[in-house]
Amino acid sequence: MSLATQLNKARVLVEALPYMRRFDGRTFVIKYGGHAMVEEALKNAFAQDVILLRQVGINPVVVHGGGPQIGQTMMQMGLKPQFIDGQRVTDQETVNVVEMVLAGKINKDIVNLINLNGGRAAGLSGKDGHTIVARKRSHRRKGGADSDSTEIIDLGWVGDVEAVDTGLLELFKSSDIIPVVAPVGVGRKGETYNINADAVAGQVAMALGAEKLILLTDVAGVKDREGQLIDRLESTQTLRLIKEGVITGGMIPKVETCLTALKGGVKAAHIIDGRVEHALLLEIFTDQGVGTLFA
Repeated sequence: MSLATQLNKARVLVEALPYMRRFDGRTFVIKYGGHAMVEEALKNAFAQDVILLRQVGINPVVVHGGGPQIGQTMMQMGLKPQFIDGQRVTDQETVNVVEMVLAGKINKDIVNLINLNGGRAAGLSGKDGHTIVARKRSHRRKGGADSDSTEIIDLGWVGDVEAVDTGLLELFKSSDIIPVVAPVGVGRKGETYNINADAVAGQVAMALGAEKLILLTDVAGVKDREGQLIDRLESTQTLRLIKEGVITGGMIPKVETCLTALKGGVKAAHIIDGRVEHALLLEIFTDQGVGTLFA
């Protein structure tokens, strides 16, 4: 290894040092999904990133998705996934598959991945310790372009977060164990709800008083009209970009999750590209970052 290469590595560490000091003891809630959950190199890089965060004194809480894996399992079982307005219709048979895949297979695979990379992780779903109490989602659809009426669509066992009990998650702060949370909630009568993982991450971040909410996605972040990445946005700027049609489609609920988290006391929220190896470290510990910061 040349001296120049060694010096570059030293500069990276020096650049990271003030961020390590600043975030020591703080909680980061990280939504893990997309390609970062599929490609082997990205999976291992993610595990190494969260382990490093824990080693330097940060408390990472991982909330994961798993929509594609749910769909694959349903097809293998002879069940046909159904969606309304982009939301999975979740009947009793489907919610059983959702819980099996999210709280079972995927959750334990992520825990195992972190453990194999030298960390310590433990998995739980929102049902454990009533960590995520949910209520049935009431989905409304407009009657038509020329109508002010709305109809209520029954999505089945799809829920919204009603409350977060942080008791179990707080216990992990005093240990070196990284909690990995499946976005499955429990109703007041013990019923199981399928909940959007971004929404769960946002609500957990608010309940924990997190320093950061970080959403790993399959896009670079928010882009302007020319397709250039916007590295930082204030709330008023973000709302204007939504109104002007610059932020559209599936990016809108992710951005709204970030804005809600900020209103709820989270210091900063990030949307970053999970297709980039070590995107977490690059966003947190470098001056430039690799995604969009909402603050």
